[in-house]
Amino acid sequence: MTHDTDNAPADIAWMRRLAEEGAQAPMQGGSILMIAGLSYGVASIVHWLGATGRMAGFEQWVNIVWFAATGVFFIGLFTSIARMKRSAGSRTAGNRASGTAWSALGWGIFALFASLAIIGYRADEQTALVLLTLAPSVIMVFYGVGWAVSGAMHRDRTMWGLSIASFIAAPVLALLAGSPDQYIGYAAALIALMALPGYTFMRRAGRAG
Repeated sequence: MTHDTDNAPADIAWMRRLAEEGAQAPMQGGSILMIAGLSYGVASIVHWLGATGRMAGFEQWVNIVWFAATGVFFIGLFTSIARMKRSAGSRTAGNRASGTAWSALGWGIFALFASLAIIGYRADEQTALVLLTLAPSVIMVFYGVGWAVSGAMHRDRTMWGLSIASFIAAPVLALLAGSPDQYIGYAAALIALMALPGYTFMRRAGRAG
């Protein structure tokens, strides 16, 4: 108990310094969010075009579209990481915490789809399709958590607004589950809540640098 009391002022000072540092430094990694929103947003639009009969041979190439989007994302991811390692801003405590949260969310989404693939392999096709319709809503919840952590670390109301909007988007997309409109709705959410904010924060970090 005495040890905790003695360290309390130091802990408070450390937390205050962490909050001030996070508020002063612009968020790094906006380019990663922009690339994720654009690559998967475009894939979702293409999926919607195919599902609504606007593109021929949809069943044959739909999976290729999502694999291509993933390839584009990983290229952009590694490029952005290499660039951020050369930036002093990326080494602030706020950006380390925010970056760790988004990285964990990315791996969480990867684990989610790996789990869905395993279930789809072991279950019937109808069950797999039902589970896939839940994915956009679950991903928006992940994004809501990511924006909340970033908002807390950077004390940014815009990020908190993006977090709330992401949480709202999750049940809205669930209402569209089973309809091709879910994909166009998902594309809109990705662009509005990931790509555009990512571009904005990328520009802000660039000006600060």
